[in-house]
Amino acid sequence: MTLLWASFLWGAAFGCAARWGRFCLLRGVRQGMGHDHSEPRGHAPALQAFALALAVALLASQGLQWLGVIDLGQAQIVRPSFSPLGVFLGGVIFALGMVLANACGARSLVLLAGGNLRALVTVVFLALGAQASATGVLAPLRQWLQGVAPVTLEHATASQYLIEKSLSALTVYALTAIIPALLLAAYAVRHPALRRHPAQALSALAIGALVTLGWWISATVQVDPFEPAKLTSLSFIAPMAESLLYLQVAVGRAWSPASAMVLGVLAGAAVTAIVTGTARWEGFDSPAQLAKSAIGGLLMGFGGLLAVGCSIGQALTGVTTLAWATLPAVAGIVLGAWAGLALMARRR
Repeated sequence: MTLLWASFLWGAAFGCAARWGRFCLLRGVRQGMGHDHSEPRGHAPALQAFALALAVALLASQGLQWLGVIDLGQAQIVRPSFSPLGVFLGGVIFALGMVLANACGARSLVLLAGGNLRALVTVVFLALGAQASATGVLAPLRQWLQGVAPVTLEHATASQYLIEKSLSALTVYALTAIIPALLLAAYAVRHPALRRHPAQALSALAIGALVTLGWWISATVQVDPFEPAKLTSLSFIAPMAESLLYLQVAVGRAWSPASAMVLGVLAGAAVTAIVTGTARWEGFDSPAQLAKSAIGGLLMGFGGLLAVGCSIGQALTGVTTLAWATLPAVAGIVLGAWAGLALMARRR
């Protein structure tokens, strides 16, 4: 199987699982804050589902590393040199955009596949914002923020640091994966809220496994064995920008595995929406809603590129690498989402 087909089918599996289980970190944070009136106060099954997915992804991904199948220190998201402040601000900006658009990039793709035209605006503006931040008018600002108080670490991940301290590979695996995964799983199952939503629990288990599968695919299914690519797994900011760019200038450009993954997510989510009877056209109720979707998409594109990931690419996939650069990004995403939702609630 070629890498393109593997990426497409992998993305389709994520689209199916995310659509079926309504997988979304923002919805989980909203429930945790008591702002989701579809759930009783104190119930946060979406947040528990995210914790369950992270537990599975962390345990399985680090397990593959412990077995020597992959080296997560070679993941594209792992960077020994970074600006903690810049990465943190990127996470905050991404999260504020996510709150404005009422969905992250991955969730927007899944909603678009079911006929949500609000998500179409978010996706297009997110891709535009990311591309403008990579090579366009916003690139100087991104580069300046990435150069604020940079640090260079001898060991880019926690596991590399612990191994350097002469701990055995099994001890490192226990400290960095087994124990944290058990704690996350305990949080996920201790409250009956998630147990009352089996679809969310099963989709979380599947998404956690798909993160690990992504690492394995990028490590074993190569386009060119003489030029091995960096390890990648589920992430959406750069792939969505790349996909939009390909639509505009396909001549002379090769179809990439990242774009195949994005197309797969759309296909899998569309099939699931049709099968479950949830596909329907949805639009905007007001110009203000349109503006929120567009501005939110732009903020997510810029912030996600600055943070080198999104609520999936950093808060889920990035955490499995145990990279130090992931910590400020995740902190920014969580704090930004909390602050954005609190401000929205006060305005209402």
